[in-house]
Amino acid sequence: MPPGPAGQDPVASPGAFRNPLDRPPVCHSRFITGDAVATPPSSRKGAGQGARKHGASKSSAGWLKEHFDDRYVQRSWQDGYRSRASYKLMELDEKDRLLRPGMTVIDLGAAPGGWSQVAAERVGPGGVVIASDILEMDALADVEFIQGDFTEEAVLEAILAALGDRPVDLVMSDMAPNMSGMAAIDQPQAMYLVELALDLARQTLSPGGRFLAKVFQGEGFDEYLKELRSSFARVVTRKPEASRARSREVYLLAENFRG
Repeated sequence: MPPGPAGQDPVASPGAFRNPLDRPPVCHSRFITGDAVATPPSSRKGAGQGARKHGASKSSAGWLKEHFDDRYVQRSWQDGYRSRASYKLMELDEKDRLLRPGMTVIDLGAAPGGWSQVAAERVGPGGVVIASDILEMDALADVEFIQGDFTEEAVLEAILAALGDRPVDLVMSDMAPNMSGMAAIDQPQAMYLVELALDLARQTLSPGGRFLAKVFQGEGFDEYLKELRSSFARVVTRKPEASRARSREVYLLAENFRG
């Protein structure tokens, strides 16, 4: 889905749009936010020349160079992961022991699959990973992918059907809107997406479960923290090393869902 019209502030405050029909038009996938699929270029020089040939700005060419030079992007090529975001989840898991064998995990905004890859490896054959995104995602071993907008009834029903009677241990979301560069538009859309993720977590988590979400610091952040604390016994903020230092993104880990 395209981002909201320029100049429109689609969300007045977190939780303002509870009816999916009222939601602002945002694209909820990290695929488009800078942790793009980590496909190695045929050559960095060629990639830059291609960008200039097609009229890309200097800033676009600079972003491509920075992306291809990024050590986590390069590691993802070497290690076979689909995005540099895999290393964020690995670091969070090492610190907070998020993923254990046999767990049931829901991954929202999963494309291109970097988080789902890590989750499937760590929950093992006895675990379950259900991934969802409005974008297509190539198949991953031991990951059940459901394409669509999880706020729509048919998609939510498909997720619930895939879960069956299994209790959900972790809901995780690396979703972000298609950034326009205008904070007045981007921040409300980003906060709206984490509200949607929290809504789904409340519907699916078993008591004692955990919720992990990428959140951008700015307007609505403090209110969202309060909302998390109303449903979870403990909430901590994390900034993985693999998260670019200049980014406003942090990860909120909410533990011990009260049900």
